Amino acid sequence: MTMRFSDRLVALVEERESQIVLGLDPDPARLWPEAVARTASIETPPEDPGLLTAEAVAHHCGLAIAAAGPSCVAVKPQLACFERLGAHGWAALKQTIAVAHEHGLLVIADGKRGDVAATAAAYGQALVGRTHGPFGEVAGLGADAFTANPLLGRDALEPLLQAADTAAAGCFILVRTSNPGAAEIQDEPVEAPLRVKLAAIADELGAERVGSAGLSDVGAVTGATRPELLAELRAQMPRAIFLLPGVGAQGGRAEDLAPAFAPHPAAGLVSASRSIVDAYADRGDDPALAAQTAAESLRLVTWRLAAAHA
Repeated sequence: MTMRFSDRLVALVEERESQIVLGLDPDPARLWPEAVARTASIETPPEDPGLLTAEAVAHHCGLAIAAAGPSCVAVKPQLACFERLGAHGWAALKQTIAVAHEHGLLVIADGKRGDVAATAAAYGQALVGRTHGPFGEVAGLGADAFTANPLLGRDALEPLLQAADTAAAGCFILVRTSNPGAAEIQDEPVEAPLRVKLAAIADELGAERVGSAGLSDVGAVTGATRPELLAELRAQMPRAIFLLPGVGAQGGRAEDLAPAFAPHPAAGLVSASRSIVDAYADRGDDPALAAQTAAESLRLVTWRLAAAHA
């Protein structure tokens, strides 16, 4: 039987002494020069600019994974950054996921999906499952986990969780996101903030999906930009794995995330994208070397913090 997501994650965190998730948000206008050069060196390049751009994006992501991957436990591709390239972008996304798996990394598909039940079921098939067709089964992305939007309610989450259960995958529910505008919705009304309700839903849905280390396959997206809320959220969701975006470019600091690691070092996953992939822009280094250095530095800070508080 396939190990559940939380158990696979725990084993990888302990093996690599890392909780770092490499965010992949490829901007076609800001790809690593080597990725563009590799694509341009094709002897008989196709005339389709979309195909060439998608190839360059795939090279870019592969190079970033090779450089920063040894300091990470997972990658988090932002699906929109691939989908905007059309069918070629979807192919680049599948290629990126394959490369991540080759490097022993888990893949968290960041699409924040959520819709009525029938559509949610289709999303589940696309992200972690398979679709039955007249000519056989069609494989989806093959991600190990995904992000989900709970604002349509439990009935919209249940098909996604069923798909995750079948695939032994994880699901991270949006609870308190990292963007500044989140306060307008998720922290209101003051006497009963929405984040409290969302945290209760995440905890209840995760109660029957707990692995051997006591962590659930139903995690929560809890932004690193509001660290003062983490203790409250941890008390509400003692079993949830927190996915912590916002470190680096959005202003979050790894040093402020101690409450996330209270149950176990694997209970907090620190996601960083631009601060790793674009580190060379500030340092003036080779992109791969800068990404490697940035990822390892973040790994060391985070692991020491987790070891001290878990």
